[in-house]
Amino acid sequence: MVIKIGGSLADRLKSIVETLRSCRQPALIVPGGGVYANLVRQSPVDGDAAHWMAICAMEQFGWLIAAQGIPPVAELHVPKTIEVLLPYLPLRNADPLPHTWDVTSDTISAWVAASLSLDLLVLKSVDGIRSGGVPIDRISRPVETDDVDPSFIPFVLSRGIRVVVLNGRAPGSLESWLQGRPVTGTTIGF
Repeated sequence: MVIKIGGSLADRLKSIVETLRSCRQPALIVPGGGVYANLVRQSPVDGDAAHWMAICAMEQFGWLIAAQGIPPVAELHVPKTIEVLLPYLPLRNADPLPHTWDVTSDTISAWVAASLSLDLLVLKSVDGIRSGGVPIDRISRPVETDDVDPSFIPFVLSRGIRVVVLNGRAPGSLESWLQGRPVTGTTIGF
């Protein structure tokens, strides 16, 4: 599977990585941008420059994940172990997505999952996706939300990607989900 670890979970990396290792399921981790992407948002750039700088921000967070003992890779492939994708080169070579803030690491992780025909687990700092402040258990059509970028839900629905969005801060949530137990979150495409 592909696992997107949101940049807001930087302070939880050790725990998340330990949980992923304990499940021993192959996974390609796609890093969020976190504080590094926020610096790009605050910079006086837009368009192409902001797009590639934000992807470099994801790559910086990827190296932070790699520092937890996760091997970094720079090519798209179905993993045999747990690896972290350094996304700049694959995205630069394919350039598959619009250069806008409507596309963030959320949609980039969906593009990776679609490219590899894998399911996607998105770890964020919220209990799934909310619309108008109301949690949504299952999404089958586009909804208004600030919990993922505006392109994410239409992208995954149009490509038939199976997605689960979980709170990476909720104690035991990731481990329970990996063990097949029900947890609070949002499913898309099931």
